[in-house]
Amino acid sequence: MSTRRKINATAKLMGEWPLTPAATFGSSVRARGIFLEIRARLPTEFRKLLNVESRVLTLRQSEGAENDVQVVFGVSKALQNIEDLPVIPREIEDILTISTAERHRWLKDGRLQSAGTKTVKLRGRARNITFHVFDPQHVEDVLDRDLVTVWREQDAATAAENRRRAAGRAAMKRAQRSGRGTAASAGYGPDENALSDLRGWEDFEKDGLLR
Repeated sequence: MSTRRKINATAKLMGEWPLTPAATFGSSVRARGIFLEIRARLPTEFRKLLNVESRVLTLRQSEGAENDVQVVFGVSKALQNIEDLPVIPREIEDILTISTAERHRWLKDGRLQSAGTKTVKLRGRARNITFHVFDPQHVEDVLDRDLVTVWREQDAATAAENRRRAAGRAAMKRAQRSGRGTAASAGYGPDENALSDLRGWEDFEKDGLLR
């Protein structure tokens, strides 16, 4: 059974890899996501050797450092094409500065384009969770075209139109209810069928008192 390597902050630096803006989009959340992905690709006994400091991956020497050169090679290999690593939900929210509700709404109506789903098991949870991931090129396009601003303006216009229509429907219903209640008081009086049921109505008609 392999044992985890022990390491401390003063140990000799074996290697460091700055994460480029193309990979992180300037997001510390994205940088940590890349760090966790790279660490997960390393053999279990070497994972504790890797750390992330100010968007730079660092590798420090462990106790019994005879195999650390293998870890340096492993990190370099894992970082190849890291710019293509799919963007996960918490990362895209930080990169685009959007809320979870906006992410769900724009994903549902197709403005945010899913690049597929990923299933993971979180520590402390019995069930796996599945979530949508996003293509970095799509995220870059959203940033470059400032689509978040456009989408928010569209949402505001849609909400205003929905409020206007709802107010119109409510006013129509009030008018209909008011019209039914005031028909008799508007000068129309009872209809002929109702009047014919009044006692003595025939006598008034005979005497011509209502002509």
